[in-house]
Amino acid sequence: MGIATGRLASVLHKSCLIASVVLLAACTRHGQEGYARYRTNCGICHHGGEGLKGEIPPITGRVDRIATSPEGRQYLMHVLLNGLNGPLRIDGVPYNFFMPSFRAHLSDEEIASILSYLATRGDTKPAPVFTAAEVASERTHALSSSMVAEERRRLDAIHPLP
Repeated sequence: MGIATGRLASVLHKSCLIASVVLLAACTRHGQEGYARYRTNCGICHHGGEGLKGEIPPITGRVDRIATSPEGRQYLMHVLLNGLNGPLRIDGVPYNFFMPSFRAHLSDEEIASILSYLATRGDTKPAPVFTAAEVASERTHALSSSMVAEERRRLDAIHPLP
């Protein structure tokens, strides 16, 4: 009985250690802050990231891939700062919607944390991380939401976007 109890205690101890590591990984600065900001600012339309087919584009599994190029990173920051308006085609599905600008509502750090959180929701490892300094730099270039849509079309022609 004593040996079996010792083995059980050892297994439980290892399980607790593994669970702790997983929880700590989920509680990174960008994970917690980014998720909270995503939920209150973006989640109302994009839901859990899957969007609504034909109406609201999905973002899960796409932000990390778009962020692999400097132009893609810039585009993603422009979307949050300036909004996006106009027709898009994502994975063969047409979308024609309006996303508002968060320029006046979110700080550079908040936008960076949302984008960094979304980048963790894809398969790219390590996930791209956005900084407040990057967002601050892009904030100086105000664009209309239609200009951001045109930027997407140009970028898609050079580096096909997911």
